[in-house]
Amino acid sequence: MPNDKLKSYLNLHLIVFIWGFTAILGALITIAADIIVWYRMLLAALFLGIYILFSKKSFRIPFDSLLKLALVGLLIALHWIFFFHAIHVSNVSVTLSVFSLGAFLASLLEPLFYGRKVLGYEVFFGLIIVMALAIIMQVEIAYLEGMLFSFIAIVLGVLFTLFNGKLIQKHDSAVITFYEFLAGIFFISFYFIIQNKFTQDFFIVTENNWVLLFILSSVCTAYAFTASVKVMEKLSPYTVMLTTNLEPVYGIVLAYFIIGEKEKMSPSFYIGAFIIIVTVILNGILKHRRTLKTEN
Repeated sequence: MPNDKLKSYLNLHLIVFIWGFTAILGALITIAADIIVWYRMLLAALFLGIYILFSKKSFRIPFDSLLKLALVGLLIALHWIFFFHAIHVSNVSVTLSVFSLGAFLASLLEPLFYGRKVLGYEVFFGLIIVMALAIIMQVEIAYLEGMLFSFIAIVLGVLFTLFNGKLIQKHDSAVITFYEFLAGIFFISFYFIIQNKFTQDFFIVTENNWVLLFILSSVCTAYAFTASVKVMEKLSPYTVMLTTNLEPVYGIVLAYFIIGEKEKMSPSFYIGAFIIIVTVILNGILKHRRTLKTEN
């Protein structure tokens, strides 16, 4: 139904707005990126576990699917670690701007995952976003390290989005996310044990950081991530990735007002961000028209 897809699309925009705020939280939390992700996944898995119990959903899942979820959980954990580290070595605006590459990467990889033909306008919009990113990179070269970490993060993000697009066809979104977060906790904990990071200081977290971690893991993770998987029942991974390009816009605006001076960028940066916004809007219009034609 077209209305179902429209509702999913609007819900996706709410999710992306929440993700834009996630970057702000990552900048405000004063602990290392990998530790942020460990606490984030641990608390989010706890919230999801409680939700699954109260909603009387089944935790049961086939072993072969569990292995796939473990792989996706690793990708998610690495994605978030690189993401938060990019913010710490550069800033929110630069990190989120690089995420615009996600649409272009998805336009190339999604046909391989789903066995469909490459759509010309998807590649075209992806190339426009790459050009917008080039404008941003040209004037903000001082943040190159952050851009590189952000690029790795978005590659990992595209991969786990494509995997989840297949997994949601067979399993409940909350259950999928729960097991992915458990897997992420396992892999990060294994790394921490090897590095001997589980010291007494590791578990000393300031009250302010606890509050920020609670918001990050509940609203910005347990809810937003599960809902993002859910919308893929109606929307393609490419549409999800391209709409996610509004995350830089929401995040940049929020960062400007919340964080302040550090987030003020050059005029060319905002030109590139504007191009991204227009591209996302045009894609949404084309997708909606194609849906109407298909239904009719």
